[in-house]
Amino acid sequence: MHGPTMSSWLLMALCGVTGAYCLLRMRSGTEEERRTARAEALMGFGMAAMAVPAAVVTPPVWGWAVYVALFGGAAVRALWFARRKGHHLHHLVGSLAMVYMAVVMAAPGSGAAGHGGHGGHQLAQAAGGLPLLTGGLLVYYAVYVLRSGVRLIPVAATANAGGGQVPEGRTRGARPELALACRLTMGIAMFTMLLTL
Repeated sequence: MHGPTMSSWLLMALCGVTGAYCLLRMRSGTEEERRTARAEALMGFGMAAMAVPAAVVTPPVWGWAVYVALFGGAAVRALWFARRKGHHLHHLVGSLAMVYMAVVMAAPGSGAAGHGGHGGHQLAQAAGGLPLLTGGLLVYYAVYVLRSGVRLIPVAATANAGGGQVPEGRTRGARPELALACRLTMGIAMFTMLLTL
């Protein structure tokens, strides 16, 4: 319709808004809910930064190393917390996917100088990564998005049946259906970024 630059702007805006919402979720809830919100905010803002169109900002070569270090650290953190809560395994997969995309984009000839995978790299240029690994991540995120979408339907119906009231002691940022919608949005965005890698 408007080309890959418009898609990149939309993806950047979607991920940025999702990251901002996750920051709002950090204000309430249990320590575990705040920890999850922090991890999701990092992912949202990281994906937004990665989706900036290449025509606007070409990242420096060392920028990809920053991504690898940042999300490598996030992966170690998610692995540590996955000992207690299994949902941190999803954060681990997401962080490792970000590391993978950064490594692929930094590789010579991948279009990294063009910030390619997310701003104008054509699907026909499949030099972006290992097909088996990219395919595995695509399958993971496709299943995750479908599963999250199905889980969102009953939550939204229950929330509407209750008149949209927020339970006492909880803020708007702590509504479970909004947190699930946030995760669904980031799953769709990650699928899109991997698809265009």
